Amino acid sequence: MPALVITYSCVAILGIAIGGIVNSLIDNFLLHESIFHRYCNKCSVEVKLHDQIPIVSFLLLKGRCRSCGAKASKRYPIVELLNGALYLVVFMANGFNFQSFLYCLMTSAFLVISFVDGNSLEIPLPCNLFIGILGIIMCVYDHTHILSYLIGVICVSGVLLVLYYLSGGALIGGGDVKLMAAAGLLLGWQKTALAFPLACIIASVIHVIRMKVSKAEKVLAMGPYLCAALFICALWGDQMIHWYLNMILK
Repeated sequence: MPALVITYSCVAILGIAIGGIVNSLIDNFLLHESIFHRYCNKCSVEVKLHDQIPIVSFLLLKGRCRSCGAKASKRYPIVELLNGALYLVVFMANGFNFQSFLYCLMTSAFLVISFVDGNSLEIPLPCNLFIGILGIIMCVYDHTHILSYLIGVICVSGVLLVLYYLSGGALIGGGDVKLMAAAGLLLGWQKTALAFPLACIIASVIHVIRMKVSKAEKVLAMGPYLCAALFICALWGDQMIHWYLNMILK
């Protein structure tokens, strides 16, 4: 038991540390800042590396800029803690294996996509390319199921691509199409096919609530919902598919 606690603690710490990189990438795509340099939004003074230690620096500085005392965004500790927590979920649900390692990297990419798309309505192309590279690695690692991964590239994205051109981008964004293609290469066709309708359900419920509570606009960023559904299906998609098949075949 102590060994397991230490192992999970190391996973959480690693996730939190990588969460710092996730924050830097979000800043890079939203604020066009270098991933190696962060600046205070108030005084524009560069935040030194020793003030960017995930969680620790935020607590020591009480969430403020060392130079001017302005409040730092709460997004930084939230993303870092969330990344660490999700890494734990991945390993606890999927076990300690190479697939879980790839899924953790995928999860970090999903966080970047969710925050960037949620604020700018654009999914960064490098994130989709990164997920695609993870998919290529998965194809090599699990080569016996390579056909499933290759079909996953087009099973959802192909339909979305048609919708994209027919609607002129009004119904679905080009970044969403690329995201589903890249994720399909990593997760395979079954989990990807399940993820899209699940994302639509999640988006419908949450966005209707947001429109009523916070007066959110009708236009929504689909990226965060696609990422949430893909994450769920990556870890529990097989069980969901088996449950559904058993239910309809009884």
